[in-house]
Amino acid sequence: MSSYAVKEIFLTLQGEGMQVGRRAVFLRFSGCNLWTGREQDRATADCRFCDTDFVGMDGDNGARYPDADALADKVVALWGDQPDPFVVMTGGEPLLQVDDALIAAFKARGVETAVETNGTQVPPDGIDWICVSPKAGTEIVLRRGNELKLVWPQPGLDPRDLIDWDFDHFLLQPMDGSNLNDTRASAIGYILEHPAWRLSTQTHKVIGIR
Repeated sequence: MSSYAVKEIFLTLQGEGMQVGRRAVFLRFSGCNLWTGREQDRATADCRFCDTDFVGMDGDNGARYPDADALADKVVALWGDQPDPFVVMTGGEPLLQVDDALIAAFKARGVETAVETNGTQVPPDGIDWICVSPKAGTEIVLRRGNELKLVWPQPGLDPRDLIDWDFDHFLLQPMDGSNLNDTRASAIGYILEHPAWRLSTQTHKVIGIR
């Protein structure tokens, strides 16, 4: 990449998945290949339930960073004077922008890297933690990683078809919305019958952080 379009960067705690509660710098890239982010396009999008604003560069520290070193330096500055810096690259779809140069810049600064992706893009080598959240009706090219996080339910995506993919952890995350109580109960019921799966909740929404 000649530059990186970033919606926002902020220090927080990881709110989902196997690393929930961990201190992390969230690096949210602008743009996605499954939805424009505009409400008028939601009904025809490949992903219609996204709850994240990834459009533009007007969030906290949102900017176009000119190169990998500038962006990595910003992440390190936000981490502050603490050991073992950790960045979660998200979006939108971060793998539209994350490249070898950025991973190398993070590694040069001792930053552990994680990515949350929809699985339709091939990642560069060297990412420490890969979380794939597949979306029904899309072509998933990334079927390996550390955790598979399936937003539940998704007609057209059966957990039984995903359990043989090459992941260390398999998570069901109830879809947020007006039916959350029902989807949560459904996910719990499925996991009780299929213990290879675990429940992932959006803890950050419960405790009031981003």
